[in-house]
Amino acid sequence: MKKLFTLCLLACLAGGVNAQDKKVAADQTKPVFTVVKENKITSVKDQNRSGTCWAYSTLSFLESEILKNTGKTYNLCEMFIANKDYMDRAILTVRMHGDSQFAQGGSFADVVTIMKNYGICPEEAMPAPGTLTGDSLANFDELFSVMDPYVAAISHSKAKKISKQWQKGLQGILDAYLGECPEKFVYEGKEYTPKSFVESLGINLDDYVSITSYTHHPFYTQFAIEVQDNWRWKPSYNVPMDEMMRIIDNAINEGYTIAWGGDVTEDGFTRKGIAMAYDVKKARSMGGTDADRWFKLSATEKKSMLDSLGVDAPEIVPTQEMRQEAFDNWETTDDHGMHLYGIAKDKNGNEFYMVKNSWGEFGNYKGIWYMSKNYIAYKTMNFMVNKNAIPKDIRKKLGI
Repeated sequence: MKKLFTLCLLACLAGGVNAQDKKVAADQTKPVFTVVKENKITSVKDQNRSGTCWAYSTLSFLESEILKNTGKTYNLCEMFIANKDYMDRAILTVRMHGDSQFAQGGSFADVVTIMKNYGICPEEAMPAPGTLTGDSLANFDELFSVMDPYVAAISHSKAKKISKQWQKGLQGILDAYLGECPEKFVYEGKEYTPKSFVESLGINLDDYVSITSYTHHPFYTQFAIEVQDNWRWKPSYNVPMDEMMRIIDNAINEGYTIAWGGDVTEDGFTRKGIAMAYDVKKARSMGGTDADRWFKLSATEKKSMLDSLGVDAPEIVPTQEMRQEAFDNWETTDDHGMHLYGIAKDKNGNEFYMVKNSWGEFGNYKGIWYMSKNYIAYKTMNFMVNKNAIPKDIRKKLGI
């Protein structure tokens, strides 16, 4: 999932987040949402200038799983995951002689795989990322300008035989920029290794499955979604779109949350904290703009007109065919990972999902987005969920 850079901190609101049926906005210039169902989440984090939304969203999801199971709040370390994952990815890229993309992005499965293979640590057990460059937040600009040519030089080498020394050099780069992963650490008075720490968290990493919905593979089977950042080729269960949405709603209503991945480059995904699947044709008429004038407007003017309608903007009703076409023609791309944790209603009674982002307290809702059900149905690439949150009839069809 690709990183979308933090733009600026807009005006934010202070709405409570623990009781049902409470108002989430006081500013009359913003859409007002009423909470229907909300599950517990940990604090909003900031991925800053790093393409690690996949790590932030998955760890946020797992932190909620731990909170649900044990009542304990953790701040798990994203840079531990990144350090281990980039080395794994570099090794594969070299093994493939450069015919595998080495990049910042990743998938939910990367996090689970790293935790199974290497463990994890709490945030405070590793030095802050970027300490050697004087930056208190993750900044991968310089890191990848160093790593990209390094990995490319090895993976495209003309040598008949290469040594493993390049791995030591790359590990030094990772440790310098991300912090050195500890072999042991003390947390709340007890000593752990990264693996023993995972075992102490109160979750079963085998409980988590990926769900998607596309027609170029049979439903109720598994396939690896064909995007570059699914470089481990981990499979997702394929279900019809209506069942995909049933899984989301059932999970939330049963007290579970979801690690969501999809497209956030659409005009309907605003930087103010709203996401809607705009129906441009209907919006044009609502804005009082005839076709001739509409087509003369700049893209910025069109977007401004759409955004001005707020939750009154008309939406398309996505179909299975629309989902597939958008994936095949590159309209739906693998852009961003977020953490879906609740349902709220707008003034018209329409339901939106409450989604935690990883851009700090950005947007009108302090780092939270309200994404319409139509947007999620249309633009979801895949999501990770606890298999126990899936309705029993769907689980039976999937054989899990």
